[in-house]
Amino acid sequence: MTNHLGEFAALLTAMFWTVTALAFEAASRRIGSMAVNLLRLVIGFSFLSLFTWVYRGVLLPVDASPHAWLYLTLSGLIGFVFGDLCLFQAFVVIGARVSMLLMALAPPMTAFLSWIVLGETLSPMSWLGMILTITGIGIVVLKRQESGTEGNGFGRVKFNYPLWGILLGLGGALGQAGGLVLSKVGIQGYDTFAATQIRVIAGITGFSAMFFVMRHWRDTFRALTNRKAMMQLTLGAFFGPFLGVSFSLISIKYADTGIAATIMALVPVLIIPPSMLIYKEKVTLKEAAGAFIAVTGVALFFL
Repeated sequence: MTNHLGEFAALLTAMFWTVTALAFEAASRRIGSMAVNLLRLVIGFSFLSLFTWVYRGVLLPVDASPHAWLYLTLSGLIGFVFGDLCLFQAFVVIGARVSMLLMALAPPMTAFLSWIVLGETLSPMSWLGMILTITGIGIVVLKRQESGTEGNGFGRVKFNYPLWGILLGLGGALGQAGGLVLSKVGIQGYDTFAATQIRVIAGITGFSAMFFVMRHWRDTFRALTNRKAMMQLTLGAFFGPFLGVSFSLISIKYADTGIAATIMALVPVLIIPPSMLIYKEKVTLKEAAGAFIAVTGVALFFL
């Protein structure tokens, strides 16, 4: 197990993100994705600060180097502000299940960026796993277009879901990929939970600036009075910005970035049962097969 510490941390991350995706979808439908994005970071930062105070004896990441601050701040802006802004709006448009399936595209994006920035290489077996991921996603989001019909798509196929929602999901995947690669550069030798604090600080700062420009503060303060949404936010923040993001940094610290990102892509399969039980979503056999194919390649990394 020690030899695969990074891989197992990535697997735990996928489990945590399954819980947080469902919680944030519910909260976003109640108070809007913008308010959820900022408030979950504030709540998550509270969990992180309390933990680092007990674990490290330091409340804030004041011992981080300028190198760590630079790259982890960039990681937070790209991963949280850009990536999660897209992802959370995708939750509203196409739902958490399909959004997280599109997030399975983050591994090939991460691997490509890691190859350019970090010089990491992947085996042919790993690339095969990524191809399976893309194929599975295509099975779910695309279908044949009947003659005489119109729809978003190309040629003889069209999208099963709104194109805008799919583009938002892809933006979320790109943001996660960029954030992971920059985190890998910035975390060198530094504590993962303190590194997560820096990323969250960057996210809070970015969203706060955006809220001032968009004059969104009134709606955000109003969201604080929604008890159910705040309970869902707290649950999501515990498993997301606190545990999920921290374990994702542990995974990329001890495993190749592309491999870790691919294992985290198990969320589309893990999320199917609770989506059916909680939200009564009807999952077709084709969609279930596509989700299964999309993450089958994860097993190839352990062979």
